[in-house]
Amino acid sequence: MKIKQMKVHIDEVDQKILSYLIKNARIPFLEIARECGISGAAIHQRVKKLEDAGIIDGSRFIVKPRALGYEVCAFVGITLDHAHQYKMVVDKIDAISEIVECHFTTGNYTFLVKMLCRDNQHLMDVLINTLQNIPGVSKTETFISLDQTVDREIKL
Repeated sequence: MKIKQMKVHIDEVDQKILSYLIKNARIPFLEIARECGISGAAIHQRVKKLEDAGIIDGSRFIVKPRALGYEVCAFVGITLDHAHQYKMVVDKIDAISEIVECHFTTGNYTFLVKMLCRDNQHLMDVLINTLQNIPGVSKTETFISLDQTVDREIKL
């Protein structure tokens, strides 16, 4: 489902609301209201406006992959035989549960995907037996992340 985006003016109060929500999506609206010097109802209205405009897309809990046994994070550059295979390949990539992000890119790769695997053996199995068997995938190049040094939302 595509979200309809509206052109919305973001003022200082909206920026302040967004910065609080980015830091902690569970912060009570009344606490934001106190910090912004406006009513709780006004916060609700502004957040609704930001959601309707497609600026805010829900909130979520962040599950730490390592806590669930996923020790390996890898980025895989994928090259296709032909550009017209894009949609079919995306559908196959979407079915691979270890792939948590997929980006259509410029440069050397058609796609850059982020994968989470339990260990290197699991990564190798997904690469050889799943990803590289997708019709249209001509080449992959894998980069294993040794450490994630920055993890944040956009700063306002």
